[in-house]
Amino acid sequence: MITSIWKSIRSGQIDPVYLIIGTESYFVEKTLDLLKSSLTQAGELELSFFDLDESPVEHVIDEADTFPFFSDRKLIIAKNASFLKASERGKEKINHDLKILESWLENPPSSSVTIFVAPYEKLDERKKIVKSIKQHAVVIEAKALQANDLESWLSHEAKSFGKDISRGAVRKLVEMAGTNLTLLSSEIEKMSLYLGAEGEITEGLVEEMTARTLEQDAFKMLQAYLDGNISTALSVYYDLLRQKEEPVALAALLASQIRFMIHVYYLQKKGYHAQQISKQLKAHPYRVKLLVEKRQQISEQRLLEVLGDLADIDLQLKTVSGNRERVLEFFLMKRGARNN
Repeated sequence: MITSIWKSIRSGQIDPVYLIIGTESYFVEKTLDLLKSSLTQAGELELSFFDLDESPVEHVIDEADTFPFFSDRKLIIAKNASFLKASERGKEKINHDLKILESWLENPPSSSVTIFVAPYEKLDERKKIVKSIKQHAVVIEAKALQANDLESWLSHEAKSFGKDISRGAVRKLVEMAGTNLTLLSSEIEKMSLYLGAEGEITEGLVEEMTARTLEQDAFKMLQAYLDGNISTALSVYYDLLRQKEEPVALAALLASQIRFMIHVYYLQKKGYHAQQISKQLKAHPYRVKLLVEKRQQISEQRLLEVLGDLADIDLQLKTVSGNRERVLEFFLMKRGARNN
């Protein structure tokens, strides 16, 4: 649905009112950028911003109703439309005249394009204003992608640059760069430019070119340790030390990863599926999916043992003097493959 709306915007078919719902900032910013670009083609762009946590919606309406001076249409961005979500009576930051807004939505001026941004997981569908704005505005869902949708999105993003991407490369890219769509899009663009006329983004290219995050390096180090691949675990650890990362911070990060795995597997054992687990733990569905697929490779008992070892390591790192790098190094040198 969002791609068809973007296609219309690119072709110059722009509606007077849009409502963007959801917490995925990539879709919000991409929509705003497309509208700015499309409206700029017709001449100079008149742009106004409002924070609806600080300004009443009447100010937005007044601005929209004012005829533009330097262009055919002006663009108005009204963020934090909190009056569309559930809230406790009397705790609203600003009093908005929603009756005026309801009336205005029935006949918005064609000389302005007004975007209401509601960065929330859901709206209060019982509210009259929610029903009204959904009826009269173009609604764009800016929600976090589910696991399978993320793979499809990455494939579509690669094709937009004329490239194919293998499934293994998709998994490796998410493993190394995380699930931030803005970052993933940037990595796809970078690799596409590097390839030139060549057609496929491979797992090897991802490994070679993707910028790694501390969290992803820590996860790779932990996974290598748990798989018994001690040489890889140590190699990642030495790289992190060269980047001036502190052993005590790395141990804490490893423990955090282990606790997350334990929570995922506990909920899975209780009958939760991946999407329910991601919602319960407020984690991206793709991250949960990858762990669920590896469920049979390691037992909860083994994870608890490693978590206990890391608690001991944390104490040693905070009490010993001298070469603390050795403490975590000796931990990683232990055989990590006792999964059962």
